[in-house]
Amino acid sequence: MGLPQQQAEYFTYADYQTWPDETRFELIDGIAYAMSPAPTRSHQVLVLELARQVSTALKGKPCQAFVAPFDVRLPHADEADDKVDTVVQPDVMVVCDPAKIDERGVRGAPDWVAEVLSPHTARKDLTVKLAAYERAGVLEYWLLHPTDRLVTVYRLVDGSYGRPDIGEMSGTRAIGVLPDITIDFALFSD
Repeated sequence: MGLPQQQAEYFTYADYQTWPDETRFELIDGIAYAMSPAPTRSHQVLVLELARQVSTALKGKPCQAFVAPFDVRLPHADEADDKVDTVVQPDVMVVCDPAKIDERGVRGAPDWVAEVLSPHTARKDLTVKLAAYERAGVLEYWLLHPTDRLVTVYRLVDGSYGRPDIGEMSGTRAIGVLPDITIDFALFSD
């Protein structure tokens, strides 16, 4: 099977695994979304620094940090992997349950996810992925806006995100679900 030709076609992880590596896609509720071209330098600087700080803070702890590309399969229930219709690649994530991690990536909701917004993916990250992460049970979802230097934080409370906490990317900010980790935005240089 080749790459998806129509947005209306329904795909699963079984289809996703047959697509060539040269073009990256995410699946959300069976719809294939082409990943943007290679990220900008400023995007990569933010992802790398965020991942470095999180990974360093997790040293010797049971939680693990991962960066894209790393598949996260978000099943709706207990369906087999080949039937899963949502597979995403968050920029940075933390998973605290080792049973969710396998050689393919992660099956189930990470505890914390961060996406660095880009012009090509911002709309999807702010709407479609937000809904997928909420449904899957991602406890905390950060959206970093590199141009506006803002961070938008969604926290899962009683199964829904509710109103986000929006602040400047300055000073420090603790990850709510990982209280031992504080992100120092002063270390983010461009």
